[in-house]
Amino acid sequence: MLLLAYLCALAIGLTLGMLGGGGSILTVPVFVYVLHYDPKLAIAMSLPVVGATSLVGAFGHWRAGNLHVASALIFGMFAMVGAFTAARLSPRISGRAQLLLLGSVMMVGATLMLRSSFSQSSPVRARLSPLVARVTLPLVGLGTGALTGLVGIGGGFLIVPALVALAQVPMRRAVGTSLLIITMNSVAGFAGQHRMAQIPLRFVITFSAVAMAGIVVGTRLSRHVEQRTLKRAFALLLLSIAAWVVWKDHALL
Repeated sequence: MLLLAYLCALAIGLTLGMLGGGGSILTVPVFVYVLHYDPKLAIAMSLPVVGATSLVGAFGHWRAGNLHVASALIFGMFAMVGAFTAARLSPRISGRAQLLLLGSVMMVGATLMLRSSFSQSSPVRARLSPLVARVTLPLVGLGTGALTGLVGIGGGFLIVPALVALAQVPMRRAVGTSLLIITMNSVAGFAGQHRMAQIPLRFVITFSAVAMAGIVVGTRLSRHVEQRTLKRAFALLLLSIAAWVVWKDHALL
């Protein structure tokens, strides 16, 4: 079973490297349904994995000049507030309800990924006034951070479009910037967790190391892989897993 878990960690890292996001959303399902951890503990465990793996990816994008630090700090500051607050409030929500929310978020993320894979043009930047954009960006940051704190996801599928549309960050730099924001989110969400003492640190460190190796390889492979086909295949896989998670945990509520 551990071997399967480490293969999943490698797949998570590869997906993050090749797509710039998406793979980390599978971390909690792997911990819950492959390794049978309690949902709340699985969410707490996922945050250092997601944060460490994203940091490796962000470093690679920084070296390539694809990181907009100012946008990351502004967006990330609000996201960290949302992540920490949601993590502190999460004991009031049942673990099964959190998994149901996770499944719903996975469906949204998969749908957006599938839609973008069929788009023939780059994302259109919103025609908003600077004032509206300045107000909206922090709200998106708070919401994304709250999802991180509640269900242990990075939220790149929300962060990237927000950076492009609201902060006017070019798409390539938005992907790298989102990875840094995900790292900030994960740190804040982990700091707000109530079950840190129960986390099996040795396993989490090993799982993270495998995922980080995957993201390094995936980043290199991304130059040789057709992105649209990969996005469609991963989105369909994500939809299937999300539907199963929602069905299973809705029945158990």
